[in-house]
Amino acid sequence: MSATGTAIVDFGATTKSDTSLVVAGQAGIVAGSLVEAWISPVATADHTADEHLCEDLHVYAGSIVAGASFTIFLMARDLNGAYGKWTINWVWF
Repeated sequence: MSATGTAIVDFGATTKSDTSLVVAGQAGIVAGSLVEAWISPVATADHTADEHLCEDLHVYAGSIVAGASFTIFLMARDLNGAYGKWTINWVWF
């Protein structure tokens, strides 16, 4: 079994260096599942699709809880940090 989806990960209103989001409701995920996450150029209330393409963010997924969830981690590589909502696609198998 595998799953795909889209999440909105939010740094909040003020700039900071990193944030995360737990993606719950993943009943079929197991400890050995492979999870991947990436930025999707889909506009949010805070950022245009173009900003999604050029902002220097690092995205990864991990912290699997078998039968329940995994976590998406989003980090700003810029020393000034990042703010607001970003569209993230994910898949696990």
